[in-house]
Amino acid sequence: MDLKELRDKIDIIDGELLEKFQERMELCLKVAEYKKKNNLNVLQKGREQEVIDGIKSKASDQYKESAAVLFSNIMDISKSYQQCELNKNISFVSHTGFDTSEASVVGCYGVKGSNTEEAARKIFGANKKFKFYHEFEDVFKAVESGELDFGLVPVQNSSTGSISQTYDLMRRYNVYINKMVRVSIKHCLAALNTENIDEVEAVYSHPQAIMQCSEFISRKKLKAVHYASTATSARYVAKSSKKIAAICSEKCAAIYKLKVLQKNISDESANFTRFICISKDCKKEKNANRISVLMSLSDNEGSLYRMLTKFRVAGLNLLKIESRPRHEGNFDVVFYLDFEGSIEDSRVNALLVELKNELGDFRFLGNYNEII
Repeated sequence: MDLKELRDKIDIIDGELLEKFQERMELCLKVAEYKKKNNLNVLQKGREQEVIDGIKSKASDQYKESAAVLFSNIMDISKSYQQCELNKNISFVSHTGFDTSEASVVGCYGVKGSNTEEAARKIFGANKKFKFYHEFEDVFKAVESGELDFGLVPVQNSSTGSISQTYDLMRRYNVYINKMVRVSIKHCLAALNTENIDEVEAVYSHPQAIMQCSEFISRKKLKAVHYASTATSARYVAKSSKKIAAICSEKCAAIYKLKVLQKNISDESANFTRFICISKDCKKEKNANRISVLMSLSDNEGSLYRMLTKFRVAGLNLLKIESRPRHEGNFDVVFYLDFEGSIEDSRVNALLVELKNELGDFRFLGNYNEII
């Protein structure tokens, strides 16, 4: 039998499998209707294990585990379809529209001239009142307490990756993301008391900025000192009598009357940071197309893979998956996922209800757009 004949036989079998798969799914939807009518749970753990054990007992030794994986996937797909049927008319989260005119006070991490302020201006315009906070957590606290209408913090840099502290705070505080904005970051080296880089005794800046300019710092043999933010560093250098410098933006250097010793010192010429705008209540624009959630999974074999299968079955595109430790003295992690979609979409709504019902630790973080 040549290769074409073998492939032809496989095609015939695939056609038969597809026909049987579709027939099985129709029956699963009828099962969902029955469960809905009789108020039964979709997840039947005993039944699932019973099916897998039966499949493994019937399969030859060579294919036992592979057959178990195949039928586990089929049952996961079946459950997702059933959940969609059961949850299609359930509203997952209540929300109001995102209206920048509502903002009387907007909180920013850092000080005047910071990149966070630039992000806030891109969303709210230049005429809003901006209040500055020394720590990321202070912004979260002020938003959760109602002191602020909105707050902005950085969440990801194109060169150095995710900003871990922001992700950890998203889990600890009950706030929602209602906008994301991308800001081009162009770092310079600025000083007050010297115009010679060789005379600089130390360079002050936020740890992220120092990482983003690590090649320049190493090449110039500069001593790097971590400071609260790029703008705060510029302000500190402006008040010092020492021959020190700050890594900040040129705009920030101008605000604090510093001399720019060298422009464009980032390791990557295209350097961007994403900032998120957070609020106490869930707010959403009509055309919002990005969703963020956080969740914890069991340590059962294949739990992450099986969770991701739900997104594939729903036809939803994952944009990002991030893990962070739970900080509870063990090695358990929390997963943060971003995916394309709107909570107005019945598929998305059904999936969110399913995840909330199945997972012990699950939170919806927001449905929003990104300004580029």
